[in-house]
Amino acid sequence: MRSYRFLQFDVFTEHLFGGNQLAVFPDARGLSSETMQAIAKEMNFSETTFVLPAEEPGTDVRMRIFTPGAELPMAGHPTIGTTFALARTGAIERGRDRFVFGLGVGPTLVTMTWSGEDLKFAWMTQSSPAFSDPIADRRCAAAALGLTEAAIARTVPVQVVSCGVPYVMVPLASREAVDRAVVNPDAFNSLLRQTGPNGGGAHAVFLFATERAADDATAYSRMFAPAIGVLEDPATGSASGPLGCYLVQHGLVSPERAGAMLSLQGVKMGRPSYVHMSIAVDATTTIRSVRVGGSSVLAGEGALYVP
Repeated sequence: MRSYRFLQFDVFTEHLFGGNQLAVFPDARGLSSETMQAIAKEMNFSETTFVLPAEEPGTDVRMRIFTPGAELPMAGHPTIGTTFALARTGAIERGRDRFVFGLGVGPTLVTMTWSGEDLKFAWMTQSSPAFSDPIADRRCAAAALGLTEAAIARTVPVQVVSCGVPYVMVPLASREAVDRAVVNPDAFNSLLRQTGPNGGGAHAVFLFATERAADDATAYSRMFAPAIGVLEDPATGSASGPLGCYLVQHGLVSPERAGAMLSLQGVKMGRPSYVHMSIAVDATTTIRSVRVGGSSVLAGEGALYVP
């Protein structure tokens, strides 16, 4: 039996038992793809990451990301959480402000802010957004979430947006509607079939409302992806870049406020997550950069034995 160290973090939170759980294997050398997938299923978090030596010039490490059901080309909470894990192990030197992961989508920059010896905050740079044509069948989108068509916001589209991973963005009229949503499997699968491949080929639905409350979050959100083994995700960084771009693209957030947005996710699951979004827009309102960031808390560490 071989022993592999792992660290467990709660990501997109400053408090233990909040945010999205993540298992990080900081030295995954010797593990096959099949074993990585089996470990991710064993850990049973939304994602598990495996860190390997760099494969491309200009990158510091290679990182592979697995849900319990599939490997992902990129993801947000695994990238942020693994940054904190590598800072914890010393693989990222104290005070360093830039680190580049080799992901399935290519080199991915993370920038960091420190408080003394401790990593305080990390920003992940994501790809420029790709917007599909709006999905005309709003009734199907509502039915996929167990809602009526009246629950969907009227002035903005249901649309696939991708900054590396495509998501069906479903704007809802209220936070109450977001909380009421449940996966209706037949309608959900029907909605996903309408997205691709030319529509983006999404495997997940991201629903949100821009109704403001005392928490002052820009968006109140949830994410469903049962097809890849994630019935619901407490925090989805790879969807938060597309969310920020969607909000700017459709005028729900002004360019002046696009640099400091917050998505509050995971509340319905009892794991509130605070995902920061920063979208840079030029004078022609073209999106020039996409960043998603947050903090993480160490929840524990241990060893997994692998035959």
